[in-house]
Amino acid sequence: MSSPGDAPAQPLTTGAAPRWRVIGPGLVVAATGVGAADLVATLVAGAKFGYTLLWVAVLGAVIKVVLVEGAGRYSLATGRTIFEGWRSLGRWTTWYFAPYIVIWGLVYGATAMSSSALPIVALFPDLSLRWTAVVTGLVGLALVWVGTYAAFEKVMAALVGIMFVCVVGAAVLATPNLGEIVLGLRPVFPDDSVVNVLAIAGGVGGTITLAAYGYWLREKGWSTPVFMRVMRIDNGVAYAVTGIFVVSMLIVGAELYYSAGIAAETGDQALVQLSDVLDDRYGEVFGTVFLVGFFASSFSSLIGVWSGVSLMFADYVGNLRDLPSGHPDTRTGGRYFRAYLLWLTFPPMLLLLLDEPVGLILAYGTLGALFMPFLAITLLVLLNKRRPGALPHSDVPEEWRNGWLSNGFMALCAVLFVALAVNEIRETLAPYL
Repeated sequence: MSSPGDAPAQPLTTGAAPRWRVIGPGLVVAATGVGAADLVATLVAGAKFGYTLLWVAVLGAVIKVVLVEGAGRYSLATGRTIFEGWRSLGRWTTWYFAPYIVIWGLVYGATAMSSSALPIVALFPDLSLRWTAVVTGLVGLALVWVGTYAAFEKVMAALVGIMFVCVVGAAVLATPNLGEIVLGLRPVFPDDSVVNVLAIAGGVGGTITLAAYGYWLREKGWSTPVFMRVMRIDNGVAYAVTGIFVVSMLIVGAELYYSAGIAAETGDQALVQLSDVLDDRYGEVFGTVFLVGFFASSFSSLIGVWSGVSLMFADYVGNLRDLPSGHPDTRTGGRYFRAYLLWLTFPPMLLLLLDEPVGLILAYGTLGALFMPFLAITLLVLLNKRRPGALPHSDVPEEWRNGWLSNGFMALCAVLFVALAVNEIRETLAPYL
């Protein structure tokens, strides 16, 4: 692992090609965040509204750039993790985070395994979805358990490459209407589109994994302000790729569904349906290739969470046990890291075999909806001027605090995610009221 004085930042002055060699943690957080649900949201929006909501997909990518840059800037400027920052705000953050990360991990583990198994079963119909999901979880566990961060990053980069070829390839096949794309960048709200706008803007690439960015920076060896410029390039390129993915899916929805009057499925089945549409229109090979891209998208999210959220949990436990920041037990391969890996893998398998308990789903939906407002609001506090009574390490040096533009975007993020949280909680509770 490189020390702060080593030269990952150095290649930035030696030509264009070496710049790509510094891209890493940002691509990891973007690949983790852009899962099947994000692709479905933009596909369905394109199917319903054509290119009208294209501007929202672009806005969503910009929003995530702001939040991830903020999380990275806090970690590099202070040398502390985001959880250490949250803890400096008071005990209430610990009380929220503990049940959230435990319940979220349990339900997400089952969802991620099922999502990764679905395209495999679509390719090989004789396989059992349930047991294929179990196998994908075990494969993800093995990859993250035995591998180093460097190896994990290479696997994620390969999966992103597969996604890029398959998803962007599908958009190119659909022969996008360039004139309509330009018009789609106008901020227009068609009738009955508010929920779709919120879902696309808030769902482009991430939930808790946005906060994991600082941990991946540390695993990469970027841990001081000298890496600030590298981090910003890394983050910007990664979310440019994210924007390309979601815009591509919206193009596919607009050209293959909206223009043909085809109603899109909901949930992960929408992506299986899309492979059938590609089969019918362009030939079986194109539908098969897209299913491979669907798997790459889902599986990259699975192993990304297995790595990033396990690092967050390990840091949480390390803080409660008063271990020094960066203690080996809290890093990749450490015992607390591996403990949460097991939690993400084995208990969720019971949910694959049983009906999901109502109470657990309610808690998952409620706590999950509250996380993004929590992240946006706490970053606003942490990245502004020193607070009375704050711990010394929680204060960000003046040169790295938010400016008016960052504050404006983060405030917009907070408002957007509060609105999303209200809508998500209402939808979660509605079937049980």
